[in-house]
Amino acid sequence: MRVGVGTCLLCAALAFGLPVRAAYSQTETKRPMEPVDILDWKTIGSAELSPDGKWLAYRYSPVQGDSEVIVRATSGDTERRYAIGEIPPAQPPRPGGPPTPPPGAGPSGFAFSEDGKWFAYTTYPKRAEAEKLRAQRKAIQTGATLVNLETGTSTDYPKVRQYAFSGDSSLAIALHRYGPEGGGRDKPRGADLIVRDLAAGTDLTVGGVAEYAFDKTGTRLAWAVDAEGQIGNGLIVRHLRTGAVTTADSGKASYEKPAWNDAGTHLAFLKGVEDKAYEEKRYTVIGVDWSSDTPATVRFDPAGDASFPADMFISANRTPAWTSDGKALLFGLAPATKKKDGEAAKGESTDAPPARGDTPDLILWHWKDGRLQSQQQVQEQRDKRFTYLATWRVADKRFIRLADDTLRDVAPPKDGRWAVGVQREPYELTASLEGRVYQDVTLVDMETGTRGATATKVRWVYGQSPDSTKILYFEGGHYHVLDAAAGTSRPITRGLPVSFVNVEDDHNVVQPPVPPEGWSADSRSVLLTDRWDLWQVPVDGGAAVNLTVNGVRDRIRYDRLVLDPEEKGIDFTKPQYAAMLGEWTKKTGVARIAPGTSGVDVLAFDAAGYSRLMKATHAETYAYAYDTPSTYPDLHVADASLKGARKVTDGQAQLSAYAWSAGARLVDYTSDAPKGRKGKKLQGSLFLPAGYEPGRRYPTIVYIYERLSDATNRFVHPTAYGFNRSVYTSQGYAVLMPDITYTVNDPGMSAVWSVLPALKAAIATGVVDAARVGLQGHSWGGYQTSFLITQTNAFKAAIAGAPLTNMVSMYSLVYRNSGGGNMAIFESSQGRFTGGYWDNWDAYVRNSPIAHATRVRTPLVLMHNDQDGAVDFTQGVEYYNTLRRLGKPVVMLEYVGENHNLVRAPNRLDYTVRMREFFDHFLRDAPAPAWWTDGVPLLRMDKHLDERKIAPKKAAPASPAPTQTSATRPAA
Repeated sequence: MRVGVGTCLLCAALAFGLPVRAAYSQTETKRPMEPVDILDWKTIGSAELSPDGKWLAYRYSPVQGDSEVIVRATSGDTERRYAIGEIPPAQPPRPGGPPTPPPGAGPSGFAFSEDGKWFAYTTYPKRAEAEKLRAQRKAIQTGATLVNLETGTSTDYPKVRQYAFSGDSSLAIALHRYGPEGGGRDKPRGADLIVRDLAAGTDLTVGGVAEYAFDKTGTRLAWAVDAEGQIGNGLIVRHLRTGAVTTADSGKASYEKPAWNDAGTHLAFLKGVEDKAYEEKRYTVIGVDWSSDTPATVRFDPAGDASFPADMFISANRTPAWTSDGKALLFGLAPATKKKDGEAAKGESTDAPPARGDTPDLILWHWKDGRLQSQQQVQEQRDKRFTYLATWRVADKRFIRLADDTLRDVAPPKDGRWAVGVQREPYELTASLEGRVYQDVTLVDMETGTRGATATKVRWVYGQSPDSTKILYFEGGHYHVLDAAAGTSRPITRGLPVSFVNVEDDHNVVQPPVPPEGWSADSRSVLLTDRWDLWQVPVDGGAAVNLTVNGVRDRIRYDRLVLDPEEKGIDFTKPQYAAMLGEWTKKTGVARIAPGTSGVDVLAFDAAGYSRLMKATHAETYAYAYDTPSTYPDLHVADASLKGARKVTDGQAQLSAYAWSAGARLVDYTSDAPKGRKGKKLQGSLFLPAGYEPGRRYPTIVYIYERLSDATNRFVHPTAYGFNRSVYTSQGYAVLMPDITYTVNDPGMSAVWSVLPALKAAIATGVVDAARVGLQGHSWGGYQTSFLITQTNAFKAAIAGAPLTNMVSMYSLVYRNSGGGNMAIFESSQGRFTGGYWDNWDAYVRNSPIAHATRVRTPLVLMHNDQDGAVDFTQGVEYYNTLRRLGKPVVMLEYVGENHNLVRAPNRLDYTVRMREFFDHFLRDAPAPAWWTDGVPLLRMDKHLDERKIAPKKAAPASPAPTQTSATRPAA
């Protein structure tokens, strides 16, 4: 056997069954990536072009440690780097809600002024300081820095929780500081607001500001004062060009929710006063019309209107607004809540919890409940904050209630006269039990409150037309339009030579649609896709146009790219951009469609990834990311044709230290199928190990979920969260990620019918060592992992994260993150069963891992957490106890307090290391870890964890990473 330098040592190690890490020479320049290296790995996070296209800003952050914001000129070599401290992780989502992003100027943490001359970014404490604050249980406060992009000079503002530039004018930036600590709902909300005049370089500080809002034109700034004792409270407006200050209203009251219309001519806000008899403040809606030289103020006080419901108040849970025509105010109503006898009046502080006395602690679950009690608990705050839309017509001083219990959800349009009303309550029970979500949809005339055209029991409802007169929905295999003018609905795709039913959807759903791409800006057409081509379809009759032409013919999938996040509709008078994906090649690219034409101009299309396409608001400057399995997704800047693209970031430099994947192959195979059915043509992604040498076989991890092969040509960042493709190929493993297609009533067997043929085809390539194959998956992939090892001995070791293991018991449990029942998921979503287990017992049992536990021969690690709100913790416990009772080799890792996915960095790293140790032992003959062979008694766990801690690398002095200025992406 030939043993040469570098990668051949890897081959020799595998041939003699040695751990790969021991095979690398001390002089080898590239080394496998270890867990401590992962912590230092940096990714390009939020990225944005300045409106004038002259600058590109992006966040550059390690997995753990301090981050940078980098601002790079799109032409020339100017680059500015700013240390911003350690970005705190997004808070775990509240059940049923999204993660809470860190504070700052929106999720990106930075912002450009509209003229592109100024830049602001959020700063955080450095890692060491942040750890000290967390240990002391102190709040982590942010700051802000303002940069003059022409001169490079900057100004720091500490203790700033939020900031914003002044809209289109770029005259000023407002920076809102933190208020005093220990505030509560009865304490004043005000804090200092710094208003910086960008041209003059001067700061104006206003005290006691609770909320503020620039108009979109950037001409005026409104702020609400909320001071101690409500002394000096009011709503103030400053004209940014003249400096004139106007008091829109003032008094001993609470001023809240200032909001401008898009034109910047009308301001709306709420004025609230305490009511001793009720929990809620009594609010008045105030509007100011600045469309003329003299502002005109209008007020709606429900106390003076006999038509206003006696049992309701105006709610502060909806921001008031003017209608687009400036003729009416919109606001929300909510039921009034009387105070209980003896309850402290608002403003009287009490720290004591309400006494429950001998009141029972009861939750009553009823079979007629539309939503489970658990779901009502999760959605309690949403329900409490719910408001009914109402309007006040200014000219004729008329109150109109647009929403009530017969039509609860009414949403006003961005423009136009017609609101969209949705009523789901009649179908809530069906949705809860079966997962089929229906609604009645009604157009509501905001000028009269009259309810117009209605479509009943519709499952798929999409957007409202920009002019507000139409609603797009899908029913019976066709798209329909509900039309306010006609008062009826009509099909718009019937008779077309193409179907918009998603025939590739293998869930238990009848005629699901391929979701639409959007409305045209003129409301005359919609853009639809059949998963291949883009079709412009008129809504009032006329010929539909296939804009991309070759999708079906060449098996290329097109999806429209949205370059203006604020667009109100698709402007077909401008070029349209579309993402491309080759169905069987997995090539990706970008195409452009010229106005008024059919057919695409292919700007890029190759075995790589093209993503994050963005455009400068006021310039023909574009940016995008380009990547391959071994090419970091660096950002490139180009013109509208994407020609002559210039790489302006260099995350690729990080790869120079590490062994990396030698590339990817597509593996073709045909799924097995139950008797009488034909298998489907499928593909899997086979990622080659670092130092791959043809003719030599490698230990392999099979990672499964559903369909994964579309990412064949894409880069994956190393992460410390269990399995990671890039880390394992760096360590000398091959990785197979096969596609799985499903047969209804057989989700587990479908995995067997897809994964085993994929593995067989991968072994036939000569890359995979059939005797050294591991299996891993999480959640639904964890279920498939748990099931597969009951049906085959093809895998030498397996790790299942948060798996479903007993389909019968799981069906009737609660999905705690949402509070809903799992039955809906089983019948209409991922479970893919046609009914409950009482009607389909054999199928549920046949596909339950726990029912076949006696067949398990594969050593298994389960990872399941006690607070898992997606797959109940009992599922892991059931499987673990069953396998343990049968004497099977199994270990369960329980990370206390964690939900479905690990959030705490120490837990993520621990899971990552244990996974590596487990697979290295079974697939590469490394020594078995003691926690696998012997376990860890509870009283020794603290010591065990201390001994395994991985110390992060010492932070190196900040120095600019090399930035390439002349490199171009490979030609398309």
